[in-house]
Amino acid sequence: MTVVAFLLVPDVHLLDVAGPAQVFGTAGELGLGDYQLRYLADTPVVASAQGLPLHAETGWTGLRLPADDLLLVPGWRDRAVPAVSPAMLGALADHHTGGGAVASVCAGAFALAEAGLLDGRRCTTHHDLQERLARRYPRACVVRDVVHVVDDRVATSAGIASGIDLALHVVAVRHGPAAAARVARAMVVYARRNGDEPQESVMLRHRSHLSDVVHRVQDVIDVRFTETLRLADLAAGEGVSERTLTRAFEQALGLTPLRYQQLLRLERAEHVIGRGGTVEAAARAAGFADSRMLRRLRNRTSPSGS
Repeated sequence: MTVVAFLLVPDVHLLDVAGPAQVFGTAGELGLGDYQLRYLADTPVVASAQGLPLHAETGWTGLRLPADDLLLVPGWRDRAVPAVSPAMLGALADHHTGGGAVASVCAGAFALAEAGLLDGRRCTTHHDLQERLARRYPRACVVRDVVHVVDDRVATSAGIASGIDLALHVVAVRHGPAAAARVARAMVVYARRNGDEPQESVMLRHRSHLSDVVHRVQDVIDVRFTETLRLADLAAGEGVSERTLTRAFEQALGLTPLRYQQLLRLERAEHVIGRGGTVEAAARAAGFADSRMLRRLRNRTSPSGS
């Protein structure tokens, strides 16, 4: 079981809490992991910025959670002022020191900074607060205009809805991008790329549509992309014609099923090459019959390629 503990402060923003909670809750419902959500505060009832009271656990001073668990600080209305008690700050610092991960949404980054967890680390927050965070905590390396940043088990995200993106990123790291894509699809949200990363997962990038047929075929291709997959078999599995499936893919993704599979193979190959593997080894790992096709695809997609 993995605990995701939300540290709630007065005037907490509801979506900062509900967005990530929905991601981890949905991951559990889909059988991707056993997640327990806990809500911790200094008082038994916390007033949210939107007026809805939230009930929380109290008496948790000295909290010790396993390193696999996550402590997350949602943002609050008075976004420039750290509204976190010394007990919460201590829990954050102790959890990270013990090997655990901590995270924040929006102004929650100020709490991580106050706990000393952003010193010398890359981080981000809501675009309206980035300059204030940088001035108040000059040892923090504030990255502007990105969705979220992860540095040494310290994850920070931008404003409000970006907490969903951060939580999906955590799911992708723990269970793989295909799992995160399933959660995003179940929530009917688009898993946006993290602007701080040079690449984004092909699986996530092409899941921002609402075609159930295409999603189901993608599920098959995502798992079996290194195999030879016949268009006729993919179409028959959905009870549609090859032409109908191809047209649906092109409308939803701007790609054919074959091109989508090629992109997944190319991504796997680049991963192998990026870690020192040869082109030949990468071709085998990605399911290519030989390295010639991989070389052609790499040349075609490279900036200097034709």
